[in-house]
Amino acid sequence: MANHDPISDMLTRLRNASEKRHERTRIPASRMSRSIANVLQHEGFIAAITEEGEGVQRQLVLELKYSGKHRQPTIRSVQRVSKPGLRIYKNTRQLPKVLGGLGVAIISTSRGVMSDRDARKQGVGGEVLCYVY
Repeated sequence: MANHDPISDMLTRLRNASEKRHERTRIPASRMSRSIANVLQHEGFIAAITEEGEGVQRQLVLELKYSGKHRQPTIRSVQRVSKPGLRIYKNTRQLPKVLGGLGVAIISTSRGVMSDRDARKQGVGGEVLCYVY
């Protein structure tokens, strides 16, 4: 069965790779997945983003980050918030703080995909895609 929610698919791949301590994971490339990956990199959850393949076969290769001598994953939890069946929108004042600011909420705004912190700074709200911490 085809997954009709590419964002959930991306988050599941990230979660699984992180739990299994993989160095990197591959996800189908799209403008949205690229934007989410850029926010995760900017917020320090993933080390690097590279692209492979041509056309429809293009994939993003995300290098995961681990900390400490026991290689604890920096991504401990990934939760999808807004789903295709139930979209969740928040204005600037309602934007969630994840783990009191330790985590990040990824928001799709009219100015592009950004972290809750950046959205607050720019005074924009939007669709709450996911929480990562």
